[in-house]
Amino acid sequence: MQIAFPLADAPDPEAREAGRKLFAGTTDFLKGVVAMNGLPDPDRMEVCFAGRSNVGKSTLINALTGRKGLARASNTPGRTQEINFFTVAESHYLVDLPGYGYANAPLAVVEKWQRLLKNYLSGRATLRRAFVLIDARHGVKDVDEEIMKLLDRAAVTFQCVLTKADKVKLQDREKVLDQTRKALSKHPAAYPELVLTSSEKGDGIETLRSIIYGLE
Repeated sequence: MQIAFPLADAPDPEAREAGRKLFAGTTDFLKGVVAMNGLPDPDRMEVCFAGRSNVGKSTLINALTGRKGLARASNTPGRTQEINFFTVAESHYLVDLPGYGYANAPLAVVEKWQRLLKNYLSGRATLRRAFVLIDARHGVKDVDEEIMKLLDRAAVTFQCVLTKADKVKLQDREKVLDQTRKALSKHPAAYPELVLTSSEKGDGIETLRSIIYGLE
């Protein structure tokens, strides 16, 4: 019986090399955006990364690009309150969305960023895929469901990336995978493959690079 939402296969040598080359080029921070009129021109393909605060989003972007200090990690939930754009070679944008689950942010700030997020997701024609990061220690939480519903409504294909896989015992990992698959089955915009990653160990990084390279 075929598993719904299987783990993505490791890339073949050709795809692995293509992904490596894409991210081996120049990668730079372009700008932080606080309003729709600040978005860069939609002149290239882009992918975005969404995740609740402290899920390891900045660390994953740094691992993908091979640059430790490119995306700034914060230990304070809700600190990143901009949509941050990074250029990859001459062909891609990586987009770091504000962490959701704003534990320490005022309600007015939360509402402002939720509006910006909705406008960005529904109005960006060059956005090819959203990667929704889920902590492999905890699985899908209510705040994750909210962003998934938002992506459903915006008709933006999203793919679930489990982070911090090295911090979970094998038997516990299977429970989280089952819980995640069950949650994703309710979302029509969910791409039917999971990616299991550890930024610390490098697990899944080549797979994610090759997935991004292969998007059209």
